[in-house]
Amino acid sequence: MARIVLLEKIHASAAAHLNAEGFSEIVQIPTALKTEDLKAALADADAVGIRSTTHITADALQALPRLKAIGCFCIGTNQVDLNAAAAHGIPVFNAPFSNTRSVAELVIAQSILLLRRIPEKNARTHRGQWDKSAQGAYEVRNKLLGIIGYGNIGAQVGILAESVGMRVCYYDVESKLPLGNAKPVPTLDALLEQADVVTLHVPGGSTTENMMTAERIARMKPTAVLINASRGTVVDIDALNAALREKKLAGAALDVYPVEPRNDKEEFVSPLRGLDNVILTPHIGGSTEEAQENIGREVSDKLARFLKAGTTRWAVNFPEISHVEKQARSRVLHVHRNEPGVIARMNADFAEAGLNIVAQHLQTRGAIGYVITDVEAPISKELLRKLCNEPATIRCELV
Repeated sequence: MARIVLLEKIHASAAAHLNAEGFSEIVQIPTALKTEDLKAALADADAVGIRSTTHITADALQALPRLKAIGCFCIGTNQVDLNAAAAHGIPVFNAPFSNTRSVAELVIAQSILLLRRIPEKNARTHRGQWDKSAQGAYEVRNKLLGIIGYGNIGAQVGILAESVGMRVCYYDVESKLPLGNAKPVPTLDALLEQADVVTLHVPGGSTTENMMTAERIARMKPTAVLINASRGTVVDIDALNAALREKKLAGAALDVYPVEPRNDKEEFVSPLRGLDNVILTPHIGGSTEEAQENIGREVSDKLARFLKAGTTRWAVNFPEISHVEKQARSRVLHVHRNEPGVIARMNADFAEAGLNIVAQHLQTRGAIGYVITDVEAPISKELLRKLCNEPATIRCELV
């Protein structure tokens, strides 16, 4: 039976679901691990579950030939070298939907708090100051919420914003169908220039790094606020710090940062610390009991389906094959370089061994091909060895 290692205090729902699926060898490690410690911990692992702090590099994957699957118990997968994982025949799964509501609720809450200037009032009251002024404090009703990145979370934020009386516009590099009364805007600058609240919901990576530059922040209204619950690299923190201190922006709320502590023992360092009109939260957008429980079930289910049946539906780096019940005595999972003749040679090997193929499912993605083959008889060690030694084979095994 497969050995599964879960790191970073993944919710108990994950282990419970894996146990229910028949996986009994589950090792739980409460912290993130650096590369060398990670290699040691995963030396005999068939699958690993991580959150956002553990990084699985190409170097680590090279040292883990037994590893078959990676589960990111979060939305992002930037902490995994996805190309290297695919090259080793390892699908990577995540939870793109399970914490959507939790993040959306946090954004709406921060919008209300910032527009009402609650963070400043709270800080002053703690210092003994009794500031009852209404100056600069606004209701969210009829204010315009500008959403940058209209994906799962962005769209949910829009729906919740309308429920408290806000108007909603959004900008996305792809054409997206609006939900509710949300309206698309043609350019990012157009959104920045008119929104009272700007909230970021874009993926990480080079295309979005420092997308909120000093120039773009300057396009926002001085009464507007900026919220980032997406990726820490999306906002130029120094530019934001300058705009806030120069009163060119009314406030900000950040849940993610360019550099984050690896654990609660490390100090969080940011030039935004100490600003009364800034809400700083420690990457907790999806940190609700409901979200973590849902994430635990969602990702563990994807891992279990892959380990038991080879299902790769929703893998972020791999050819996707939907769940298909095993239809015969033996099932072979074959990952290979996507080049001509591989399937023909493999099927010839089955025919030469006198085996009839009951079902076969093939998908490709870029340089990788993945095929699930069901046959009506046992697979001999000799045949499996022959399939594994095919020049284009990346990984071949039975489930």
